Amino acid sequence: MKAIVVTDQAAGTAGMTLVERPEPEAAGNDALIQVHASGFTPGELSWPSNWTDRLGRDRTPSIPGHELAGVVTALGYGTTGLSVGQRVFGLTDWTRDGTLAEYVAVEARNLAALPGDVDFTVGASLPISGLTAWQGLFDHGRLQAGQSILVHGAAGGVGSMVTQLAREAGAYVIGTGRTVDRQTALDFGAKEFIDLDSDTLENVGKVDLVFDIIGGDIGKRSVGVIRAGGTLVTIAGPPEARPADGLAIDFVVESDRAQLREIVQRVRDGRLRTNIANVADLDDAVAAFNPTERIKGKTIIQVRP
Repeated sequence: MKAIVVTDQAAGTAGMTLVERPEPEAAGNDALIQVHASGFTPGELSWPSNWTDRLGRDRTPSIPGHELAGVVTALGYGTTGLSVGQRVFGLTDWTRDGTLAEYVAVEARNLAALPGDVDFTVGASLPISGLTAWQGLFDHGRLQAGQSILVHGAAGGVGSMVTQLAREAGAYVIGTGRTVDRQTALDFGAKEFIDLDSDTLENVGKVDLVFDIIGGDIGKRSVGVIRAGGTLVTIAGPPEARPADGLAIDFVVESDRAQLREIVQRVRDGRLRTNIANVADLDDAVAAFNPTERIKGKTIIQVRP
């Protein structure tokens, strides 16, 4: 099968190559998936799990990508809850070969049914962005109707999901980003927009929750706009500061079948829009992950029509 592999951590996405690899087999509790579309997060090549297994052993050359939509072609011993020929989407294990390939073996519990009226490309764009937004808002941020939330990167893949889900939950959403992101953030449901290039972040006032995907100085300054007892939720690593009498939570997204079902249902009924900026074929994936200009939204690889 065709697959993208990486062997050099220092090279990042520039070290990606398209090769032929053996088709994987479905182990116990696995499903073998014929991949139709795959999602990739550029920052994932900095994650140790791409280069070593759970025991710290080198596992290169490895196949990156952890989001997929496709069709079940085989089931491993003891696998339940799925059937051969079923359309599925989901999030793969961090320490196993990923989804930038024609086939991938995935633990069945990490997959959910993909309704027939949802395109494979859309399905592959949902798992990381959707689950990250859902878990950050509701599992960790405990967002409630009537609260206010500051969403960094509100026009991006994750931020646009956060914005939409928070607004649906009845929160007042303030988005941030660059000047060119303003209209996109507002279109996704932000009531206000803070231009990090020219506006003063601290002028936003006090909010109940900050969802941070940037970290660094922006993450530290964000603590100052959280009201006492509020929460900072971040996916940018351990926070360097904490809100007064409040919580600072960093987390890594986890697969959750029930949440995937909630997310895809919102896509079906129009409550949630995915933010796909670029779609490329597997043969063109290396170039797609080394763009010459900034991409606003997710890049999806269409492995097969």
